[in-house]
Amino acid sequence: MNTWSITLALLLSFLSNTSAPSAMNEPAPTPVYAQPKEELRLSFPVVSDIHVQSDNKASQTKLAAALQDLHEISPDAGALIINGDLTNGRNGDYARLKTILNTYPHPANVWSTIGNHEFYKAWYDASGRWNPDGFPNGETEDASISRFLQFNGESSIYYEKTLSGYHFIFLGSEQYRQSNPDNKEDAYLSEAQLDWLKQTLNKDAQEGQPIFIFLHQPLPDTVAGTSNFINNRAIVQHQELQSILSAYPQVILFTGHTHWELNSKNTLAKGAFTMINTSSVEQPWTADDTGTGKEADAKASEGLLVDVYNDKVVVRGRDFAQKRWVPEAQFTIPAAAPETKNKLKTILTLPLPEALG
Repeated sequence: MNTWSITLALLLSFLSNTSAPSAMNEPAPTPVYAQPKEELRLSFPVVSDIHVQSDNKASQTKLAAALQDLHEISPDAGALIINGDLTNGRNGDYARLKTILNTYPHPANVWSTIGNHEFYKAWYDASGRWNPDGFPNGETEDASISRFLQFNGESSIYYEKTLSGYHFIFLGSEQYRQSNPDNKEDAYLSEAQLDWLKQTLNKDAQEGQPIFIFLHQPLPDTVAGTSNFINNRAIVQHQELQSILSAYPQVILFTGHTHWELNSKNTLAKGAFTMINTSSVEQPWTADDTGTGKEADAKASEGLLVDVYNDKVVVRGRDFAQKRWVPEAQFTIPAAAPETKNKLKTILTLPLPEALG
């Protein structure tokens, strides 16, 4: 065998022994994400202004249809959020709402905020007749709040929940017009509630991920419907609340109250943090020539579905009446991936070198 033949044989032998990976080979690169980038971590619908009344069949039918539609498009949702104006505050209204929830499919977790309509029993007299001249018709704010808390099972108007590692903060009005006629339909947030919010946000922000906040009334001049004369304040302590939230860009604030349709301009408003209008299940409004709004199609019914991923939050507006998505209300809000957050937390907690300490 000549030298060339020997060399060729040795080369072929080497290739045959190294064609398959061995334990000595370098491992494959570690993926950037421990989980697939597009893995859905959490899904939850947000609806508001459902206005269920025992003597209003349409309000009951619309909520039932919304629950059925949401179950069909997101059967594994982790929670149902009802962001205020659940009822007109009467025992019969709450009873009818419970019946609907017991009849139609929805997530096991049902979390809610108090709206201005939860105080509306004060507008009815003892016979159940609408009687604004008799306001407050013997009704107290404490009684209205007590009925709401009995329904939602919480001990306070403001509270926090955690789901799949994400924080949900619920705020709400502690007063109505009995305390001060100038409150009108606005949310009154006590100093105690605002202090609790500061402490809660400071704690939750350490995890570096989106924080979901729910309040029925919106901040002025932000989302759709907040720049007209009806909702020109909406929150008595709006300046204080905006100042607190502005320190946390990861906050996503969901509000109702205006009823403005999801195809309206500024359904999502971006400032130092993100704000989103939730429209209404029972009675969406559309803009008119005066800018104050009017009732949309009587069959209209709307809400949101929120999908949370590692690196983003996707908010999709839903038309329950037509069982379709609202094309003008499809939003993607970037969020840091878990590994990025963990690396940042590690960097922030490392001891400083002596030269810098």
